Parts: sequence; C-alpha cells; structure tokens
Amino acid sequence: MTTELLPAQSAGTFALGGDLTINRLGYGTMQLTGDGVWGPPDDQDGAIAVLKRAIELGVNFFDTADSYGPAVAEPLIAKALKPYPDDLVIATKAGLTRSGPNVWPPVGRPEYLRQQTEMSLRWLGVERIDLMQLHRVDEKVPLEDQVGEFKKLQDEGKIRHIGLSEVSVDQLKQAQKVAEIVSVQNLYNLTNRSSEELVDYATEQGIAFIPWFPLATGGLTGADSPLTELAEKKNATPAQLALAWLLKRSPVMLPIPGTKSVAHLEDNLLGAGIELSDAEFDELSNIQK
Repeated sequence: MTTELLPAQSAGTFALGGDLTINRLGYGTMQLTGDGVWGPPDDQDGAIAVLKRAIELGVNFFDTADSYGPAVAEPLIAKALKPYPDDLVIATKAGLTRSGPNVWPPVGRPEYLRQQTEMSLRWLGVERIDLMQLHRVDEKVPLEDQVGEFKKLQDEGKIRHIGLSEVSVDQLKQAQKVAEIVSVQNLYNLTNRSSEELVDYATEQGIAFIPWFPLATGGLTGADSPLTELAEKKNATPAQLALAWLLKRSPVMLPIPGTKSVAHLEDNLLGAGIELSDAEFDELSNIQK
C-alpha cells in the first residue's frame, strides 16, 4: 500500500547540516507582518491559519527572522504551531535592526547578535535554534567576529547550525574558516540570477541555498508573466513553474515562498509536484531578467 505524498513532500528532501531532513519546499514568514514588514498582521487569525495549513500540506521547514515585525513573526509561529511537530525545522536570523517600515540597518556587533539569539529562543519557545543565520554582514564589524559569536552560541548549545544571508562566495569561504556553514540565503529567482556563482559553489559544497523572493515578489506570477505560455501547456500556474525551475536548478535549493493567503500557499506548494523536462528547464532558463 502506497501513501500519497503531501504537496511539499513531492519536492524531495534535503539533509540540512547533514542531520535535519526537511522537505525542499518550505515557507517564509516575512509576509505575515504588516506593511513594510512592520507591525502585526492585519488579520492575525488569517496568519495563524496559513501557518497551520502549511504544516498540513507537508511543510516542515519555516524561515523567519527577529526583524520581521520586528518580534512579530517568531511569536506568531509559536502561537500557531506549538507544540511543534517532531520533524519541524525553524530557521531564523539576526543581524538587522528596525527603526521603521522598510528600514533595515545591519548591526553585527557580537553582543547584539547574542542578545537577539536569546530573544529568538524566547519568542520561538525553544531551547535550541535549528538554524541561525547572519541576516546581513555588517561591514563595520569583522566577519569573523560576527560568525564567531554564533560559533560560541553553537558551542553553548543554543544554536544547532549556522547560516549566512546575502553573501558572496568569498565571504562564505571566509566564514567557513570560523565555523561550519550549512546554508546561504540570497536573492535568487528565475529572472534575478545575480547569485549564480554562489548557487554553484553551494551545490559543490553540499550547502543549502535558500532563495529569497523566489517568485520575484509576484513579478513572475501576474497576468503578464513570461511563464504564462508554458504554464498553460503544463496545466500549471506561473508560480508553480517558477518554483519547479528552482527545485530542478540544484539539489541543494530550498525555496521558501511566502504568502498571507491560504489559497496562494496551496497553489505554490503544488509546484513541488511539477516535473520539468530538460528542454522545458532550458526554455525557462532562457527567459532573461
């Protein structure tokens, strides 16, 4: 007797850090906050419904950050999902502070990163963070000091794995001299491939690549999407094709499409089950920015 896969399970799995097996299509929580990623959601019950539905559809990798709100997305996850399923992996970030909507100054001072890690532990209601990511490199602080503080927290048992966000290959290599880096998270999608070199290096190293804005903030999903024609042929939506392309691009790719709509969530996750031929992948790859 075969068990039918849940939508997110159709994407296959990845062993994050070698020991946390997750389904490759996850969920990003940034859009659950207010406008400008500032303040609480307009509809808290709706936000909680999206988080619960993601679990029902097989999502077991959630990406968040202390700065989403700030201090809104992490408590929402705890409110919606505790007690957490045994296989749930939560990735969060520290290294940006907030002074208003759409304002994100980087702060990489070790004492700040430690403080925010302690706050994330409290907001999420966990004893150890599965994946803590440096949200941005603070150019005013040596990178080895920023990663080094996370390494100390890891040695203390407060962080399981360490990741980076918005970095170059050279910065990743520099960080690897300080600690084991299991993931990188850069802007990357079908029409913005500025991180191509990092995708290739991460693939070679077996490091997870988490593309943020995987749907180009809706730019790939509208009525004038360049994916519409092929989507119709595949009986799929442009969003599903964009996610299928990412999943085929590399076995270390972990897309985290975010939405505040249960309907959009359900639609996005069906992208995990779409299989692209090599010719279809190439056709999509030829769509330029």
